[in-house]
Amino acid sequence: MTQGERSYAGWTWFVLWRFVVTVVLALLLLLIVLRFVPPPTSSFMLQSPYPVRQQWVSIDTLPPHVALAMVASEDQLFPEHFGVDFAAISDALEQYDEGGNLRGASTISQQTAKNLLLWPGQSFVRKGLEAGLALSLEVLWGKKRILEVYLNIAEFGKGIYGVEAASQHYFGKAASQLTKNEAARLAVLLPSPRKRDPRQLTPYLRERVVWVERQMRQLGPAYLTPILN
Repeated sequence: MTQGERSYAGWTWFVLWRFVVTVVLALLLLLIVLRFVPPPTSSFMLQSPYPVRQQWVSIDTLPPHVALAMVASEDQLFPEHFGVDFAAISDALEQYDEGGNLRGASTISQQTAKNLLLWPGQSFVRKGLEAGLALSLEVLWGKKRILEVYLNIAEFGKGIYGVEAASQHYFGKAASQLTKNEAARLAVLLPSPRKRDPRQLTPYLRERVVWVERQMRQLGPAYLTPILN
């Protein structure tokens, strides 16, 4: 390699490194701002093929059982892990190595990062970015803010994002008035929100609602108190 080629290669790496540092710093600044300001939209909302309905609601105005239903259904270790459930990821990778699909194994922190900033899919690249962003959210936001944003940007139907829009659409009332059963019904939509309706549950989903309600009772109403207070 000539001196000129070495200089060009060095300059190229410098420009690339500077670009990466700029992107990371911009992302950190965005996350710091969103720690205090409700996100005006999300990556998934921008990619939605349907008209978007979403209305921000403070987690402090919601009955605790709304958040508890989501945690009971999606991520019961949410108060304990630091953004990533490494045991679940290990199990998912083992299943993948044995010929299975690359399934989710995503915590609520990871789902929040994905919904807010990334794209659908199960690639290793996206899962890696998702995990890194989840760790950043844990550091910069904390559990309560992560759960609040999750409740406001999770998809609950075709173009329906957040528990407020979902409650208004399906039950005709504010999310602050949701009963425990209604919260559980919304929680079981999350794996396939565009194919499910909490007012017309299949036998499987009715059993799932019963399971979520049982998990809510076992966890207890105070399970999320250290986070929500």
